[in-house]
Amino acid sequence: MELKNILAKCDHTLLLQGSTWDEIKAICDDGIRFGCASVCIPASFVKRAKEYVGDRLAICTVIGFPNGYSTTAVKVFETADAVANGADEIDMVINIGDLKDKRYDLILEEINAIKAACDGRILKVIIETCLLTDAEKVKMCEIVSASNADFIKTSTGFSTAGATKADVELFAHHITNGKRIKAAGGIASLADAEDFINLGADRLGTSRIVKIAKAESNISGY
Repeated sequence: MELKNILAKCDHTLLLQGSTWDEIKAICDDGIRFGCASVCIPASFVKRAKEYVGDRLAICTVIGFPNGYSTTAVKVFETADAVANGADEIDMVINIGDLKDKRYDLILEEINAIKAACDGRILKVIIETCLLTDAEKVKMCEIVSASNADFIKTSTGFSTAGATKADVELFAHHITNGKRIKAAGGIASLADAEDFINLGADRLGTSRIVKIAKAESNISGY
């Protein structure tokens, strides 16, 4: 698979707590240069980033991040605020406790409420696979498939582990209704990225693939 085709599926990500505007601006520059699907950044930077990139690059941000246990009302407010500031895509974290308690209707209602606040923007649902059993992962595939969301996403990258190939393969077998898959967390190489895509991931949340592309560009003049 050509590098440019992998980069086109990457949400170039910087969500560290100490991130600065200069760092955010730099990943926006790289996202544009290398043709990424989006940059995924903290909500506090969305307005400046959108003003900076205009229509050259999609801006993605995170909601209820990273723990997911904010109330639905708070998540809906966060989403509406992000959209008002120019966000093109929203990645939300589910309430994992609700899933453990089998409160499936509440999870579906929350996803749909947040999707409504997206006002037509793409919504990705982070389920934090490292904290779930396989049965819970399958249940979340069913819930996301029944929802108005666009993607199911593996991980925040802030818990005990990130995406695994087994989880993406499981998603691919259980997701329906045209919902897509995003793998995020720990994607460290082009081989990893290609494997995830071949298993069914349509998006990759990563910072490392662009770093690889930059290293290659220094050699080949990419």
